[in-house]
Amino acid sequence: MHDRGGRPAGEPIDRTEHELEDWELLTDAVVGALGRAGVMNVDELRRGIESMPPAEYERASYYERWLFSAETNLTQKGIIGPGELDGRL
Repeated sequence: MHDRGGRPAGEPIDRTEHELEDWELLTDAVVGALGRAGVMNVDELRRGIESMPPAEYERASYYERWLFSAETNLTQKGIIGPGELDGRL
């Protein structure tokens, strides 16, 4: 509920462990590298996630939200162009 802006969920949270896919591992590594390089901090990551359109947020997985936020922040800072991150991943 806390990651949903206080809105209750219609279903329980799936807390089962799963093997991360390659793109999820890469997204985690990219966000970590951006943080270590001082390009994006955790507050910016969170702000980017919270800027997602509500329907897209509800549909997206954990790392899809991270990827959206990284792309949003990098685009706003002029580091990459719109859609460029998809091409690189």
